[in-house]
Amino acid sequence: MKRYVVIWFPNLLTDWLAIRKPELKEKVFVFTANVRGRVMITAASKAAEMQGIFVDTALADAKAIVPEIQVFDDQIGLSQKLLTRIGKWSIRFTPIVAIDLPNGLILDASGCTHLWGGEKGYLQMILQRLREAGYHCRAAIADTIGTAWAIARYGTISPIISSNQQYNAMLNLPPTALRLDNLIMQRLHKLGLTQIGKFIQMPRSVLRRRFGEELLLRLGQALGTVEESIKPLVVVLPYEERLPCLEPIRTKPAIEMAITKLLELLCLRLSNEGLGIRSATLKGYRVDGRLTEVQIGTNQATNQVAHLFKLFELKVATIEPALGIELFVLTATKVEAVLVHQEKLWSGKPGLADTGLAQLLDRLAGKIGQQAIRRYLPAAHYWPERSLRPALSLEEQAETQWQNTNPRPMEMLSRPEPVQVTAPIPDYPPMNFRYKDELHMVKKADGPERIEREWWLEKGEHRDYYILEDEKGRRYWVFRSGHYNEQKSEWFLHGFFA
Repeated sequence: MKRYVVIWFPNLLTDWLAIRKPELKEKVFVFTANVRGRVMITAASKAAEMQGIFVDTALADAKAIVPEIQVFDDQIGLSQKLLTRIGKWSIRFTPIVAIDLPNGLILDASGCTHLWGGEKGYLQMILQRLREAGYHCRAAIADTIGTAWAIARYGTISPIISSNQQYNAMLNLPPTALRLDNLIMQRLHKLGLTQIGKFIQMPRSVLRRRFGEELLLRLGQALGTVEESIKPLVVVLPYEERLPCLEPIRTKPAIEMAITKLLELLCLRLSNEGLGIRSATLKGYRVDGRLTEVQIGTNQATNQVAHLFKLFELKVATIEPALGIELFVLTATKVEAVLVHQEKLWSGKPGLADTGLAQLLDRLAGKIGQQAIRRYLPAAHYWPERSLRPALSLEEQAETQWQNTNPRPMEMLSRPEPVQVTAPIPDYPPMNFRYKDELHMVKKADGPERIEREWWLEKGEHRDYYILEDEKGRRYWVFRSGHYNEQKSEWFLHGFFA
């Protein structure tokens, strides 16, 4: 679902000058330009607006109100330069930012707000940073650019418009909130249509006949029935290569040749930039108009054609060419810098830094699925369920050491499972236990190891762990919850040793 943020800078130029010259912060000053032989105000400071001096006021009238007003010449293109600079700074909040001349920005916030704890925190952070920099600004977020633009400038309610609520949010706003030209505004005012809610439900034919297509277009853009596009400041060029085919391709060798050619082109570009593929998608556009695609992923960024081809080779059998594929498109959906591991002077075990290991894991993931491969790191917790965490990548380093005082099972259950035991002596290991209807006679045992619950995280009983070996030589990690109680003691199986 699309979500847009519109930021409005009512005093963009004067705020910029006040930042450069702090002595002007509380002063009455304006920017002016010659308009049809008259000197008109093009930007006014906050202090000037409090005195009743606004944009499009003649300078002579402003001097009649405040004789000591300070005047600066407006510069052509200055607003665009400032908005471009602020827009590029705003890319830290979203990769898609557009300029809304003369004094606004549009941010495509889709999928970004959760990084700041939600839309409220997202909006507050943007406004806080801009205000700390010295800019007066307002902002709103909505499903459409038109609604966000209107609420940012004319809204009196919450600046966060819930999804699919743009209709209700626009009802009480003035027609100027629709970004209409002056001629249409004059016609609306003559008819007493001073609020959008007074004409939003009129038949489209009536609105078109009286006010033209522009009113319907702006209404549609605000309500979401007409899509509105923006031109981003920085267009991120995708790492993509295309291979049109002279004749439709249907055979496996031809598909593999096409993949090799695309990988050579793409990897050459990536290697020149020091980047490698973490995930890639191959799309095949068939003669019948349908699309077939396969995806691969890697554990480490790589631009080695041979290795990447082996990963795609595992997926070639799933490509259905039908009558033939006439266009192949290879896109690197995720790229990262290629890590160059420094070789040791004396030979030693490369461990996780060995590219051969990463390539082996990639091929295994291609066969059995990425979800079947896991790497874990120790976590700074005593409680077994929290003593380890999944690693994000092969390069991630452990922040603490593994617990090696007492042995831990090779396989640990995500949730301990209850077992029935025979334990005639308190604080001694059980003589036997029953797990999944199978009775295990205990031949050897070690323990107990008491692990206290982390009281600052949760309340509950401690655990007394035992390592038990049954008559078949299988070893288990079993614990009793809490102190021994002849009537109510509960026992659980938590893991299996190799």
